[in-house]
Amino acid sequence: MLLSLFLALSLYFEHHNGERGLGMINCLADSEIERFLEEDLPYGDLTTHLLGIGQQTGEIRFSTRHHTTLCCTEEAGRVLEKSGCRVVQQSASGTRLAPDETFLRATGPAQALHAGWKVALNLLEYGSGIATRTAGIVAAARGVNPNIAVLTTRKNFPGTKKVAIKAICAGGALPHRLGLSETVLVFKQHTVFLGGLEPFLQQIAALKRQALETKIIVEADTPEEAKRIALTGVDVIQVDKLAPARLKELVSEIRQVNPGVKLSAAGGINEQNAAEYAASGVDILVLSSVYFGKPADIGAVIMAAEACNESR
Repeated sequence: MLLSLFLALSLYFEHHNGERGLGMINCLADSEIERFLEEDLPYGDLTTHLLGIGQQTGEIRFSTRHHTTLCCTEEAGRVLEKSGCRVVQQSASGTRLAPDETFLRATGPAQALHAGWKVALNLLEYGSGIATRTAGIVAAARGVNPNIAVLTTRKNFPGTKKVAIKAICAGGALPHRLGLSETVLVFKQHTVFLGGLEPFLQQIAALKRQALETKIIVEADTPEEAKRIALTGVDVIQVDKLAPARLKELVSEIRQVNPGVKLSAAGGINEQNAAEYAASGVDILVLSSVYFGKPADIGAVIMAAEACNESR
């Protein structure tokens, strides 16, 4: 069910070329938005209170500082609205922008603008950072292999999964697996309890009968293991940490014995080498690198009402 949703989102994103992106999706519940605000503002804003500016009206504007694939604009807008602001401009998640483009504006009293400012900015920078890295990898991989699937692992930081998954979808990828409950992915860490790889492979036919609606994915630690797994009827062979040149040879070897099996490459794939891995002929790239890196650099400016009128 969830995978079908994300496939639909991916097709929507590709059809609109990032122009409208994933704006129809809000990944965070109101309770989470409210928790973020309460965490940052447990007893009110002391600075705004002491300065006596809380009821003065103004505007907050968020803009890009580099080429950016946006994410969490919807959540940032809801943060501002729950703080007491009114959103007057909002681009959708998935939108790709050049530097110096304003994509989110809200008006309201100073106390509301300051209450929502950093929480909104943190969501935008974290989500857009992942989305931008993902879009770069997807573009590099599909530049040499248009049909390749780019999937991301569940190595996102605990507590951030909803934002992380929305971000990779905004960047044009899909989740490799959302958790342990909806996929069958067998590692050496599983087969060690079954006596090793060979005894496990003898159970593939029975396993497929048990999981008629679920694809069976098995990870291979060596090319020799991959070729042995290819003979058993699994749906996907995941090859871990194999150099692109050797991977290309392995793809050719496996296609000769089982043309129907899908091959995925995992381990160490990033924007610098994604094209090389994609050119090997694999069907899927599995990666974690998009989760680790600098947040997007988003500019946020708060102006008093008089300055807003002058800047228009």
